[in-house]
Amino acid sequence: MAVTMMETTDAADKLSYPGQAAVVSWIFFDWATQPYFTLITTFIFAPYFAAHVAPDAASGQALWGFATAAAGIVIALLSPVFGAIADAAGRRKPWIAAFGAMLVIGSCLMWIGRPGAPELIPPLLAAYVLATIGVEFATVFNNAMMPTLVPPERIGRLSGTGWATGYIGGIVSLVLVLGFMAANPTTGHTLFGLTPLFGLDPVTHEGDRISGPLTGLWFIVFVLPMFLFTPDFPARQPLGAAVREGLGELKQTLRGLPEQRDVALFLIANMIYTDGLVSLFAFGGIYAAGTFGWNTIQIGTFGIILAAAGTFGGWLGGKLDDLLGPQRVIAGSMTLLLLAIIAILLVSRDSILFMPVAPAMPGGPLFGSWPERVYLLLGCVIGACGAPLQAASRSLLIRMVPKERVAQYFGLFALTGKVTSFIGPLLIGIITAATASQKAGMAVLVLFFAVGLVLLALVDSNRHARP
Repeated sequence: MAVTMMETTDAADKLSYPGQAAVVSWIFFDWATQPYFTLITTFIFAPYFAAHVAPDAASGQALWGFATAAAGIVIALLSPVFGAIADAAGRRKPWIAAFGAMLVIGSCLMWIGRPGAPELIPPLLAAYVLATIGVEFATVFNNAMMPTLVPPERIGRLSGTGWATGYIGGIVSLVLVLGFMAANPTTGHTLFGLTPLFGLDPVTHEGDRISGPLTGLWFIVFVLPMFLFTPDFPARQPLGAAVREGLGELKQTLRGLPEQRDVALFLIANMIYTDGLVSLFAFGGIYAAGTFGWNTIQIGTFGIILAAAGTFGGWLGGKLDDLLGPQRVIAGSMTLLLLAIIAILLVSRDSILFMPVAPAMPGGPLFGSWPERVYLLLGCVIGACGAPLQAASRSLLIRMVPKERVAQYFGLFALTGKVTSFIGPLLIGIITAATASQKAGMAVLVLFFAVGLVLLALVDSNRHARP
């Protein structure tokens, strides 16, 4: 496949876009990475850690929050630096490979987290931090490839399709774990009524812990098409020179941000609402486990339904992005997320909107109580809105910044998405630990979405839009 790659700013304007195989292969990066967020940070491993590795659910939520905060600080400090270096050096794939290796190593180490072994908590959380840093940095460089794949008018559809494809990957990975590997310790059977594959022991929760190695293997297999078929920039200069040039350009960009009012406002808004979204997804499963006493199969089934909603939301959001513009999609998604979080805080095990209702009966049907059904419905709203919010955010950035510095701006994008991302989990951890209440910890998320929505309303994205 012949592809003309850009080496200078002038060449960028004459860029010829690659064929469908390159685009589809790039989309598979989202498929390759999504199990990390689906299996580890949200629906399988994080709730398992809080329920069975940590001393109790509240302290587990707090410890997970502190580890998430630690990873966020590292990502916030280094993302713009790496983005600037990638723009100067030209190549993205070597960076994706290096950080992907961190994702694989950290994920595979999750296997060590057996229940009732508090001495394993520090190395387990260290592995989680390593994998989180790897997946986030790899995503920075993957996002930076988007403007070279399709024309500007198709960026929204590409971004939305990527997120939707990723959610489908999350569904498939959840089905594999719940249907064939993770079993109920009481019955010894999986969601499909089967004995776990590979002799995985339900008593020691090996079916939950296998989500880590499976995530690593999944990434290795499904990221390969991107490396094989999606073109990369050619190397423009040695690494040392690229580091010096990239850091110099980063300084210029940071100095010039005050003059780019709308870009700066968007980055600040992204900083705030992404913090809320990351925290919401990171603690949604943990919150459900503590509030309703859900086990892995229940949380995982919840996750499958949410991922299905996210797939639809990502697909629809991509079309609305091209039709209405990414800023409107972001605002609409945030409004619905804000309302859903407020409603979730008004649902407990035995009440809805402060009205007492019958709680779930032990051994009863899946999602058998009305509070569980309402939580499931609100979770679907969150899943359907989270995908277009994230997809439209990267689409909006691409429309507002110079093409020749897109990786650098995605570094800043990751910076604003992470510079305070430790604050949300940290606040949740601190408030949960201080009050011994998961609900009190989650209530802080209302503020993040409200402030992000106000700041986004002040952005005039058309002022800096590229033709």
